[in-house]
Amino acid sequence: MRTLIGRKFHISYSVSGATRLLHRMGYSVQVPARPAAERDEDAITAWREATWQEVKSSG
Repeated sequence: MRTLIGRKFHISYSVSGATRLLHRMGYSVQVPARPAAERDEDAITAWREATWQEVKSSG
């Protein structure tokens, strides 16, 4: 969320600041009632180990 806002609008927010901003705009956390049937745990694990680490370290 923070990285997306920074890249799109060239503004720096902390994670808590971005959360408060979205809440003031009327957005809230949404959690699915049940996992998707198509969920691929191996693909999720691979994404967390590769892509998420890159995003996390650049923020």
